[in-house]
Amino acid sequence: MKWNIKKGDTVVVIAGEDKGKKGRVTEILREKSRVIVEGVNVKTKHSKPTSQNPQGGIVKTEGGVHVSNVALLSDGAPTRVGRKDVKGTTVRVSKKTGKNID
Repeated sequence: MKWNIKKGDTVVVIAGEDKGKKGRVTEILREKSRVIVEGVNVKTKHSKPTSQNPQGGIVKTEGGVHVSNVALLSDGAPTRVGRKDVKGTTVRVSKKTGKNID
């Protein structure tokens, strides 16, 4: 299955608790159909002191967001993604503006 979102893309959350937040995709979890976005779905975890972290404390990490709840940003606006064949290679194209995304 082809995904419209790639690592490094800037996306906006269109549904859920973090609706409206923008961020860059740092990781894609294809098996779970989720993406990790910077600053979105931040979880806090209390960690006990260990030899690597003798202080312990609270650690904040980003959780996954389902891929259907994010939209790719193109020219500052969310857009759907199409594909077009250019000189034998497939290129992602913005449905809103018609410009190449890659």
